Amino acid sequence: MIQSSPDILRIIEEARGEGWVLEPDAKRLFSLAGLVVPRFVFARTVDEATGFSREIGYPVVAKIVSPKIFHKSDVGGVVVGIGEDGRLAAIFERFRNLDGFLGVLVEEMLPKGIELILGAKIDLQFGPMILLGMGGTGVEIYKDVVLRMAPLAEKDALAMIGGLKARRLLEGYRGANPVDKGKLTETILGFSEVVMALKDRIESIDINPLLCYPDRCMVADARIILSG
Repeated sequence: MIQSSPDILRIIEEARGEGWVLEPDAKRLFSLAGLVVPRFVFARTVDEATGFSREIGYPVVAKIVSPKIFHKSDVGGVVVGIGEDGRLAAIFERFRNLDGFLGVLVEEMLPKGIELILGAKIDLQFGPMILLGMGGTGVEIYKDVVLRMAPLAEKDALAMIGGLKARRLLEGYRGANPVDKGKLTETILGFSEVVMALKDRIESIDINPLLCYPDRCMVADARIILSG
């Protein structure tokens, strides 16, 4: 059970001073909870970054890790499609000059998939509320989201998927391969378990994007805000 996982609770408590969980720790938390995350390393040196990248194979993604930088893209703190050691080393050195630098999250470059957002907020009146929607950079434009109170049962997760206006994209629109609805349902239910286990310790959680494919759904980016 997630509630009894000392590793998950330790991640939350160690982030208490910052008020939010850094992405490497958020990814580790979701992995411990059974969700699928990319292969990654939290590299504190260039050698760690390049060694990992050669091990899994280029291209890779690099992201700044800093408690001072909440929106990484605003400072150029996310670089995708890095194809060789020299480029990665140069990016690492640039990140080193950013405010609060702790290291670099280096992870495998994921193929293009259907982008969803899976999020939760602890509402003062209703308690944990879970959101599913079409995600990525267009989430605020399309506003195609469905809300449910947690905890979720399988029928709730299926109803959320079916309630999206863009659900045809998940079903294989215009000859595209459909996403694995079973894996998506499992991911939503696993996320609901995380939310319920941490509801007294968090303010909100967002996975955006959650990348879904014909055989899996993966946590591409994650943010956990702790309660005060």
